[in-house]
Amino acid sequence: MKIFRIILIAFLAGIVSLGNAQDLIKANELAKLLRKPDVVIISARKATDYKKVHIPNAINVPHTELYKEGPIKSILKPANEIAAILSAKGVSSDKQIIVYDEGSGKYAGRLYWIFKHMGAEKVKMLDGNMKAWKAARKPITGAPTKVAKATFSAKPNAAILADMAEAKKAAQGGSYVLLDVRKPDEFAGTAETKLRKGHIPGAKNLDFNQLLDSKGLLKSANQLKSLFASKGITPDKTIVLYCETSTRAGMVYLALSSILNYTKVKVYDGAYYEWQANAANEVKG
Repeated sequence: MKIFRIILIAFLAGIVSLGNAQDLIKANELAKLLRKPDVVIISARKATDYKKVHIPNAINVPHTELYKEGPIKSILKPANEIAAILSAKGVSSDKQIIVYDEGSGKYAGRLYWIFKHMGAEKVKMLDGNMKAWKAARKPITGAPTKVAKATFSAKPNAAILADMAEAKKAAQGGSYVLLDVRKPDEFAGTAETKLRKGHIPGAKNLDFNQLLDSKGLLKSANQLKSLFASKGITPDKTIVLYCETSTRAGMVYLALSSILNYTKVKVYDGAYYEWQANAANEVKG
């Protein structure tokens, strides 16, 4: 009976471990995949940072290259344009895609959500990103990776994208939660910013940095569940995420949708930039 109990506990622990690693990959695991032909590793860092040092065989896709030009930052280009950019950079939609950044997780998280929105089925983020990779003493290089053109077939998933109209609806509460993932001082309007101070009325605040532990790794599923629940963020709600440009919203999307398996999670792509621009126009009108 005692042996049976031990086996059962080990089995359940394994389930929890797997559940907390769905779209995350550890440095040790990624190190074994560096030369796999069905894996594409993507650095979301700036081109200048990529040239200095990156993970071997990684290609560079700065998230800013996927945005429209205009006064509102980080609005995604049309799906066909993004697909063309990714294809030219050697990203195939049917391969295992693994994204990472310098360590903050916000740029990798942004790419993670963009790939999910574009319909890529196999996407993971390096847990702890470049910070964890270096801490694990894994190989790095400054040599650019040779890129062979690939085919990225875009199948946009509108179900995880919110527009301004839905953000307004979410702000009213009910079956929705509008979640601002910026720092508390940004939310409160006390931070120095070129944007209008404050937040979208009706939004709740949870700094995306609270999802990470002291090493920059994503917290456990149980810790994340408690953290979100403390803000009234539960799986029965439709959760709309935003920040200044919705860059930081990507990691929160991963935590909710992949680690906790919440099924009704969206990102307001226009974010606070679009909201405050619209508010300014209403005042002028």
